[in-house]
Amino acid sequence: MTMAVFTLPHRAMLAALAATLALAGCASMAPPYAPPPLPVAAQYPETDPAGAHASDVAWQSYFADPRLQALIAQALASNRDIRIAALRVEEARAAYGIQRAEQFPTIALGASGSRARVPDDLSPTGRAMTSAQYQAGLNVSAWELDFWGRVRSLKDSALQTLLASDEARRAVGVALVAQVANGYLGLRELDERVELARATVDSRAESLRIFTRRFEVGSISKLDLTQVETLLSQALSLSAQLEQARAVQAHALAQLVGGPVDLTPVAEVRRFDDASVLQPLHAGLPSALLTQRPDLIAAEHQLRAAQANIGAARAAFFPTISLTAAYGTASAELNGLFDSGSGAWNLAPRLVLPIFDAGRLRANMDLAEVRRDVAVANYEKSVQGAFREVADALSNRRWLALQVDIGKTTLAAQSERARLAKLRYDNGAAPYLEVLDAQRDLLTVEQQLVQTRRALLSSQVSLYAALGGGAPVASAAASTH
Repeated sequence: MTMAVFTLPHRAMLAALAATLALAGCASMAPPYAPPPLPVAAQYPETDPAGAHASDVAWQSYFADPRLQALIAQALASNRDIRIAALRVEEARAAYGIQRAEQFPTIALGASGSRARVPDDLSPTGRAMTSAQYQAGLNVSAWELDFWGRVRSLKDSALQTLLASDEARRAVGVALVAQVANGYLGLRELDERVELARATVDSRAESLRIFTRRFEVGSISKLDLTQVETLLSQALSLSAQLEQARAVQAHALAQLVGGPVDLTPVAEVRRFDDASVLQPLHAGLPSALLTQRPDLIAAEHQLRAAQANIGAARAAFFPTISLTAAYGTASAELNGLFDSGSGAWNLAPRLVLPIFDAGRLRANMDLAEVRRDVAVANYEKSVQGAFREVADALSNRRWLALQVDIGKTTLAAQSERARLAKLRYDNGAAPYLEVLDAQRDLLTVEQQLVQTRRALLSSQVSLYAALGGGAPVASAAASTH
């Protein structure tokens, strides 16, 4: 291998290096980015009443319950999914730092020394010779001059991956806020249902005491007494089932929060559906989701990363130009290493042009394009999923509000029916079976109304999350360059 020896003056060599630095990386072969058209309707199918935009309402304002606020804050600080997502961001940040460093030469300080003896039968002079060489200086090793933008495209891809990871972390935060809120609402629902069941148990236990006394004096039949016992057994069974469900719900909520938390029942559980706790929300247009939902922003960054990888694959078809250089001092004697006139330098550019690679570069290009198409499909799928989530939440909010109104009317009617059935039985106009049916139906309606009220609140929480509002954790990678 023959290496050209340059005799340029030092200043001319440095000027050539500066010009090379200025030219390297000034081109990019990545295709221009254009966001795909939205694969959804321009409007949501449900009528959307006026209200605040979710992105304008922080979760601290939207969820006014102090206990829920404390749970959400603890979850955002301690939940393991949030912690993993944050570590993924740091992982992507480190990968971006590595790729970004490829744009610049690696300069190292090196020093070496050697001594060698040549025996007389191998020496050109016929005498044994001992030689020495000492060197010290700065070295640049195989730095790629990025004329075609390959390294720059890979850096851009790493940056977009970092930004996507950060948005994914924010999406995990939004989902976590919704999960904690729904878990808390579910716990409050079970608190109220347990309270209703306990009140029913107490009432029916008192009825059993009275009916047992009546049976003892012969004023009622054994059938009436067993029917009262049946009512009490049903209430006790329901109470046990609800207590079990509450324990499971509390365990799930504690796991979401990420640490020990006091989840004992709170006073005045019937106020958990206060409408003032959650603000009215305005969904706006589907296009607004692109700037509000972190998961859609993350999908777009992934698409941009795939576009940048195409640029790197295209640039691989062109010559690779790399540079190895050294500048320092050299001498045959160690004590003369830094004497005047001992300066030494070396400049060795290298060009490699691919001629035959059995289709590897073409396959790599095809792979990059297919991955770009996959990223487009994932982006469109994410948009469609977001559209459906908002549409479902709007529909649920509308129809569950109607169900709550119907449930309240039904509860009033059922309460009156139970009162009249009891009155008819006391007056001897109806068998106790009529009272049994009325009270059983009353308990069912009471439980269903609590469930429906909680479902209505959950639909509002789902709408808040579906709109990407109140991002709980600010973006930390947006300022990365």
